Amino acid sequence: MEQMVTCICCPVGCRMTVTLNESGEFVSVTGNTCARGANYARQECTAPERMITAVIPVSGSPVPLSVKTEKPVPKALIFEIMKEIRALNVPLPVSIGQVVCPNVLNTGVNIIATRGLS
Repeated sequence: MEQMVTCICCPVGCRMTVTLNESGEFVSVTGNTCARGANYARQECTAPERMITAVIPVSGSPVPLSVKTEKPVPKALIFEIMKEIRALNVPLPVSIGQVVCPNVLNTGVNIIATRGLS
């Protein structure tokens, strides 16, 4: 089975063809101009991950709090993680980089504040 992937690691945007075997395991990639593209293609076709960014209301602040995952999380968990983020009740003050939800859904990834609020 083949999949077409556009690399997002740099501005070149290589169009790559990824070959997977019948059980979905990575076999090869063509069309990449660097090793970063090959690594991205392998990960995107076998275990895709994404960063999540969001804003949440904070009691006592007219400005919402922007948050993000510290590192990419499995793409399949995005909607469940967003439910967790929407349920957060973060008290003031909040510092930039503060963990507002540790180990979201037991992924080992923290949700952190990307701005400070007081």
